[in-house]
Amino acid sequence: MAFRRFAIFHVPPAEADWARFATRWLGWDMIAGSAVTHPDMSGLPVDRLTEAPRRYGLHATLKPPFRLARGKDRAGLEDAVAALAARQAPATIPALDLVRMGRFLALCPTGGAAPADRLAAACVRKTDLFRAPPDDAELACRRASGLSPRQQENLDHWGYPHVMDMFRFHITLTGRLPVGALAAAETALGERLVPLLPAPYILYDIALAGEDADGRFHLIRRFPLTG
Repeated sequence: MAFRRFAIFHVPPAEADWARFATRWLGWDMIAGSAVTHPDMSGLPVDRLTEAPRRYGLHATLKPPFRLARGKDRAGLEDAVAALAARQAPATIPALDLVRMGRFLALCPTGGAAPADRLAAACVRKTDLFRAPPDDAELACRRASGLSPRQQENLDHWGYPHVMDMFRFHITLTGRLPVGALAAAETALGERLVPLLPAPYILYDIALAGEDADGRFHLIRRFPLTG
């Protein structure tokens, strides 16, 4: 399959009960590369709540999506990610919890996330020669959201504002929602998903993912963290 963009994600283990539920909640299985049926949530409009993040599947972004630079190819990128993973140790997060990030819901670390932050920074830095610069339209879109001076520096240097010291590990579960819908989704996920979450939560690998022509992301390959 040809991909128009690539990204480095953390993709939760498919066999975990919480990950199976969260994948169905989002409606897209990036590992299988197929749509999945939403769980029955007693009338909650899951399809609408998850429309924005669905195409990405269940993941945490470590290096944001990018187009390949001129002269670079997928094989070289895979080799670079493999080499990166071989130098990184598994990253432990004390626990995950359901958090409101502005107007959307995500799973975020509790008790500190320094190992995951360092891993994400390494992913951004060590593979950046494979990233084509964002075009004018991409830059304008990022700047329209209102960036701090530090975020603007990151955009200029790394092609994305929310990296390095502006990074926050999170697994997105909804799009931006009105307050009432946000509260309803929070209650439902608090009942069905939160009790399944493991503690501690350990990142044992990183994953190269690709975006297809329809904008859906697929798992290409996992790389164990063996450093």
